[in-house]
Amino acid sequence: MQILTFDIEEWFHLLDFDATRTEAEWEKYEVRIYKNVERIFRLLEETDTKATFFIIGWIAKRYPDLVREIAQRYQIGSHTMNHQLVWQQSPKAFREDVASSIHRLEDVTGQRVTCFRAPGFSIRSSERWAFETLAELGIEYDCSIFPASHAHGGMPEYGASEPAIIRCGKAEIREFPISTESLLGRHVAFSGGGYFRLMPYRLIRHWSQRQVDYLMAYIHPRDLDGDQPVLQGLSPMRRFRSYVGVKGAEKKLRRYLQDFCFADVATAAAQIDWNAVKEIRL
Repeated sequence: MQILTFDIEEWFHLLDFDATRTEAEWEKYEVRIYKNVERIFRLLEETDTKATFFIIGWIAKRYPDLVREIAQRYQIGSHTMNHQLVWQQSPKAFREDVASSIHRLEDVTGQRVTCFRAPGFSIRSSERWAFETLAELGIEYDCSIFPASHAHGGMPEYGASEPAIIRCGKAEIREFPISTESLLGRHVAFSGGGYFRLMPYRLIRHWSQRQVDYLMAYIHPRDLDGDQPVLQGLSPMRRFRSYVGVKGAEKKLRRYLQDFCFADVATAAAQIDWNAVKEIRL
């Protein structure tokens, strides 16, 4: 089971970077989301691939025509309204942010939103309350868990990277965690983001073949945008992580989609016997 997801953000939506932290700053930058989503459409159509698009509510507010076009073709989900880390928010602020994003997406598309991903995989055990909030807001499927230590979150106690039912209080959420592999003693999300851009394709394919029972891939539009401007003020390491391999990533993703048969979250969820998966109580 291979699942493909896209986190629909603008090229400047970096986490933990003051120059692009709030909506006030976002207004200052060039619009590149249209051409980047068109690039994604083209790749998916060329390879006859389905995917789930986790969309920031701000994108739906600013570019509703684009979000309607996505929803006409593919499954959509919430990626919050304002792209902030979960653990940097109070429970009340998180609820308001996610509720706002869901309402905006549903108003724009006319479709019910039942799928969610937190920016930066930033739901930790200490933010277990987030699952109760998501369930109360109508979310049935979550794709936010990084099952190891992670700069922006991480939940090592989740265990193996495989679907599970998370129970927290009265909430029940069906979880699709990110896939990881061990590299030099660290767990890396090789099937998305910076590691996908950095790693040789042969290694990505090898690791993906090892995870034939479950593989979660995630891509940002900016990962494929070889002509995007470079944000000023990033540290040398952050700059490297943000832009390494961008120019070759579109070709790499096309090959990935040709070599593996990816589906969206809805298709994968329908194939799973949820009575047989592990349960995690938080």
